[in-house]
Amino acid sequence: MEERKRAVALRYEQERDTAPAVVAKGAGELAEKIIETAKKHGVPVLEDKALVSALMKVEVYEEIPPELYKAVAKVLVFVANIKNSS
Repeated sequence: MEERKRAVALRYEQERDTAPAVVAKGAGELAEKIIETAKKHGVPVLEDKALVSALMKVEVYEEIPPELYKAVAKVLVFVANIKNSS
């Protein structure tokens, strides 16, 4: 059986937010739509199944829990590197 695609979108504005927050999440068609929307707007997409599994437990518009800070920090570095190289 094929595993359903899952996606989580995060928002983090250093000047405004105390921690990254989940702004969208879903599986199947909704996950595809989240990924499609991100790409359409030039938002980097990173695949990390373990992190997505953990983030799926966070409610939409809720900040990520401290135990996920280190993993999400890696995502933020990835995004920063992409922005700095373009």
